[in-house]
Amino acid sequence: MELIIVIVLSIIGIILILVEIFLIPGLTVTALAGAAFSIAGIYYAFHSFGALGGSITLVSTLAIIGFAFIYLVKSKALDTISLKTGIDSTVASRDALNIAVGDEGVSISRLNPAGKVRVNNVTMEAKTLSEFIDENTEIVVLKVSPTQLTVKTK
Repeated sequence: MELIIVIVLSIIGIILILVEIFLIPGLTVTALAGAAFSIAGIYYAFHSFGALGGSITLVSTLAIIGFAFIYLVKSKALDTISLKTGIDSTVASRDALNIAVGDEGVSISRLNPAGKVRVNNVTMEAKTLSEFIDENTEIVVLKVSPTQLTVKTK
């Protein structure tokens, strides 16, 4: 009966630790419960079976956690639930390619020092270098970047 208790406590601890590592972000109750179950299983093995049984339980628990960790990292088993962080979109507008230095337009909002302008029928964010530009004022493009224009009054 003691062997079953040690095995069950160790397996529950191992499962909770692996769930914490691979499924639940951060340090949560799951990690603490996994550690508590594993320590309880190892302690119970030392108490019931002596130093040899406890040492075997300790080494086997650590080995199983290590092998399971390596297996789950190397296998593609977790790809279906893992976070995909690839970003394939862009902020840059293709319409910005149609705007060049020296093009003229009009401010749609007040540039204080940033706001919206319309140049070549394209609405973009713009900023001024030093002056404030009121709404509906003619502007000239000084610099073009993918997400923003630098402008001045005409």
